[in-house]
Amino acid sequence: MSARSGDMVVAGVLELHYRIIPTDVSEGPSGTATCNYVARDTDGRRWFVKAYPVSADLGAERRSIELAEFAAFVEGAETAEGGLSGKRWAAVGETVGRLHRTLARHPAGPPCRVPVRQVCDVKRARQRLERLLACFSKRPPTSEFPTWARETAVRRNEALPAVAAMLEELPASLTVQTVHGDLASPNLLLRGQQVAALIDFRPPGHRSPAWELGRIVLDPRTVLAEPHWPTGLAEAITAYRAANPALPAEELLAVPRVAAGYLACSVYPLSEAVDDPAAVTPELVAYGRNRHAAMGELRERLTEVEEVLHDLLH
Repeated sequence: MSARSGDMVVAGVLELHYRIIPTDVSEGPSGTATCNYVARDTDGRRWFVKAYPVSADLGAERRSIELAEFAAFVEGAETAEGGLSGKRWAAVGETVGRLHRTLARHPAGPPCRVPVRQVCDVKRARQRLERLLACFSKRPPTSEFPTWARETAVRRNEALPAVAAMLEELPASLTVQTVHGDLASPNLLLRGQQVAALIDFRPPGHRSPAWELGRIVLDPRTVLAEPHWPTGLAEAITAYRAANPALPAEELLAVPRVAAGYLACSVYPLSEAVDDPAAVTPELVAYGRNRHAAMGELRERLTEVEEVLHDLLH
């Protein structure tokens, strides 16, 4: 379906099923599993429209929307895809801290601790990488991204023993609780130096707050664009701790190590070369390369950043 025909379908559905008469429909930032649109009606109101695939679990998606009740779509906001800098570090840290403090009371259940392997699972990563490499051996890549993905998967697989050794330095267990679930740069809206909104929550599920904090403040686009990211991370964690003092200091210290381990254990988007070639766009290729480069940067500067955080937290 072309972008124009998609706009027309959305306009028709809004009018037929919701009695909303759109004067304009445009495609918004794409999600990983949805097509997103912004519509404006005859009264000038704006509507954010998510189009789900046929296979989507709409019940689970409704539960994810409930998590976002406090978040608003804000005029004049921009996503955090340009990276964090200046006062945005502290603003994001404070917002995520408040979010986690609030979601700790969610009906899905209180925070609890789980073995660290449930947060960064090296064994599962090896299984996924070996499956991916087996697929590549059956269908050798013939274009640039699949070739790079295969070579990168080989290097990632070979590096897993070192990753496992790196993760042994983490606490034996980490806190998990209800979190946003997909707190990546496209889902964080900024206006100036402040956070305007968080959008696109996932259905309620227990994951590590340290993982989620690291995922957003150490987004690959930020790590690669901002050479002073260790200082920015310290500012974000200071603000997070003030907003959510319940998370132990040892877990805040673990944020960069968890972030590096998460990237090292992830096969996305390498797997798209095999599982969904149609999803491989130039933007996805760039993101995949950035993720891999950021993983190397995090591991290379891990000692440096942990020294900064140790002085901050102790």
